[in-house]
Amino acid sequence: MPDRDTVHVWVGRGAGGRPGPAGRLLRRAGATLLGRAEAEIVVGRTRGGRPLVGAAAPGGGEVTLPVSVSRAGVVVLVAARRAGPVGIDVECRRELPALALARRWYAPDELAWLAARPAGGRAVDFLRLWTAKEAVGKALGVGLRGGGLRRPVPLPEDPGADLLRPVPGRADLRVGHPAVDRELVVAVAVADPVCAGGGVEVVVSDVGLVQRAGHDVAAERSASRERTSLPVVVRGS
Repeated sequence: MPDRDTVHVWVGRGAGGRPGPAGRLLRRAGATLLGRAEAEIVVGRTRGGRPLVGAAAPGGGEVTLPVSVSRAGVVVLVAARRAGPVGIDVECRRELPALALARRWYAPDELAWLAARPAGGRAVDFLRLWTAKEAVGKALGVGLRGGGLRRPVPLPEDPGADLLRPVPGRADLRVGHPAVDRELVVAVAVADPVCAGGGVEVVVSDVGLVQRAGHDVAAERSASRERTSLPVVVRGS
């Protein structure tokens, strides 16, 4: 549908303990959504350091595509959206001290929600909140700066509910957790959603192993500015 707000997500995997290169996926995103050959796609970054995909416009100038990048383990994800800013964040499912971390980083209502969740799933629930905050920050272009971990996000619904939902107090933001891989926790956020087509659709494409090429170096430098790490050591708590 031409009026449908759609986020496209590409999932790639590396080898040897290293994530796949983002450059290949960024070029694929540009070719798919800008209707150009991958060789025509230019990958750079904005003045704020965010990755940017573009191509020469037919009448001169350049047409650009909002994109976002996230990595976890050997996995790299690229999100792209024609309609406006987009943010993506990924974490590998793993055990961690969920309540201790939440006491340090989250608002009281989020801590209470997490404490009431089944103990066996608290680590994943913690990561669902974390990735949502990170994805929203990327869609806003600020990451977790300025108290981003206290940024309100909708409390996650049970797994399988992958629609993007409004952020509390922000009609211009939506975030959700699309199903990508059972070993990953992924959040996608959009700013200024276009809802005329019935909400925001997320389309996931898993491209498997992604090899690194020499011309991906500049793209990797651009994408690295959006990379953050999850603190897993709690001191004084």
